[in-house]
Amino acid sequence: MTNILRIDASIKGEAAVSRRLTGRIVERLLTADPAAHVVSRDLADGIPQIDGRWLGAVFTPAEARSAEQTAAAALADEILAEVKAADVLVIALPVYNFGAPAQLKSWIDHLARRGETFVYTETGPVGLLKGKRAIVAFTSDGTLMGSAADHASGWLRHVLGFIGITDIEFVAADGIVFGPEAALARAEAAVEALAA
Repeated sequence: MTNILRIDASIKGEAAVSRRLTGRIVERLLTADPAAHVVSRDLADGIPQIDGRWLGAVFTPAEARSAEQTAAAALADEILAEVKAADVLVIALPVYNFGAPAQLKSWIDHLARRGETFVYTETGPVGLLKGKRAIVAFTSDGTLMGSAADHASGWLRHVLGFIGITDIEFVAADGIVFGPEAALARAEAAVEALAA
């Protein structure tokens, strides 16, 4: 059975194009594999930024953590478990002010943990989350994916690769203000073209 993890990040709720696309991508995957299991996490519901208390907690072995450290590490451990269990990640990447939204950055910060998702070796960093597929729903009003103003897609591709996820596909509805129907049609065609 395939495990799908859906990550939404837009603060626009059900009006978000990225949420519509992650929904369509998951539908496409479920059509090909109706028995797949889907776990959803909506980052717009709130995700705390990491801090010193978090750092001390996640780098203390679970069996040695105090009650306070266990509480501080609980969300990060939950996020880590969700990603480790996933075969396919469907990630919304709405572009805010040329970059990824803060809540998606916070999710990555909780996930990027030395010894859990990557290690440093004599030859450089090695990602530990190999064998997973990521499908990213990139949406923006005015920023075109891959343009000089796009500081989101390259960052997400890099950080996912850093933790070992290198099978990455983008479905883009970009430049929506320049032609919403055309942007959405391109994105829908890309969803239909996805290998399931």
